[in-house]
This record gives sequence, structure tokens and C-alpha cells, in this order.
Amino acid sequence: MSMLWVCGVDEAGRGPLVGAVVAGAVVLNPDKPIDGLKDSKKLTAAKRDFLYEQILENAKAWGVGEASPAEIDQINILQATMLAMRRAIEDLSIRLGAWPEKALIDGNRCPELPIAAEAIIKGDAKEPAISAASIIAKVTRDRQMMRLHQQHPEYGFAQHMGYPTEAHFAALKQYGACSEHRRSFSPVQKVLESLSS
Repeated sequence: MSMLWVCGVDEAGRGPLVGAVVAGAVVLNPDKPIDGLKDSKKLTAAKRDFLYEQILENAKAWGVGEASPAEIDQINILQATMLAMRRAIEDLSIRLGAWPEKALIDGNRCPELPIAAEAIIKGDAKEPAISAASIIAKVTRDRQMMRLHQQHPEYGFAQHMGYPTEAHFAALKQYGACSEHRRSFSPVQKVLESLSS
């Protein structure tokens, strides 16, 4: 009897003003259960990093996909999120050697896929595979932001991870936008307009 492979899918980085939106996709291995999986936002950074390594080691397959700031500006954040999710599942399917039979998507809508898909609101708290995907997405994106912080320390990305905080707005007003800022996001647009006027 063939095993039914179901992948969980989640994203990180819809709300920030900078960087890619990143999606994770995970097929868990029933023979290698991972303790402590939950919504990545409810975990400490250290616990996320620990579980990230556990997922890479023990999951049947995992994948990462992203959409760049330029793609977000071109097609909007919702479509870019769907694109990142599809890319994550495609990446996973390469490692799995086949498409999974079904995708469980965190949220209220699914990307266009050649397989069955089900959207689950608050899925990262209900489905362990989605929890695992949320951890993969969050850790991957946070590490990207730490690298971006090293390139542009003036924005303080290590502290706010690109989210719209007072410190981030102050840095935007002082330094303008860097190449990774999402220019289609209205807070970035407003700051840039105020600088050019």
C-alpha cells in the first residue's frame, strides 16, 4: 500500500516592509515524530532554531519558496504569497521525488496547484505539518533579515525583522529605502513621497 503524502504549507513575511515573502512546505515522517511543533510565532528564537534542525533531519521532505520584493511590487503581496507557496511545494516535490497527494495551506485560500489543497484558518496551531512549515519559513526569513542587517545596519533589521516599527520608519525617513524595500507598500510610498517633495 502506498503512503499518502500530505504536506503542510505556511508563509512568513507578509507584513514587513522589506525583504522576500518566504514559504515553507513539509511532509512529516510518521516514523520520526518531532515533539514540540506549534505555530512558529509562539516559540522562542532558540526553540525555533532547534525545531528547524529537527525538521530538516526527520521530515520525509521539506521545501522553501520565496517571492522577491520586486515580485511583490509587481503582482501584490497576496499573489506573491501564493507564488512563494507554490514554489515551496515544487521544491519539496523535488526532494520527495513526486508531488505530495495533498497540501494543507495555512490561511483562507490556496495557490493554484496540480494537487488537492485545503485552506485551514489558524492551521499552524492545528496541523503539525503546517506548524513545521511555519517554522521553516520563519527561520529562513529571519536568517535572510539578519544577513540584510549586516549589509544595511542603519535600518535595525535585526531588531524588527523589517516590520513597520517606529525605529524602522525613522530609519526610512533618514536613509530612504534600500534595494530590498517593498516600494508598493503604502508606508514605504509615503516616506519616499515625503522625501521627494
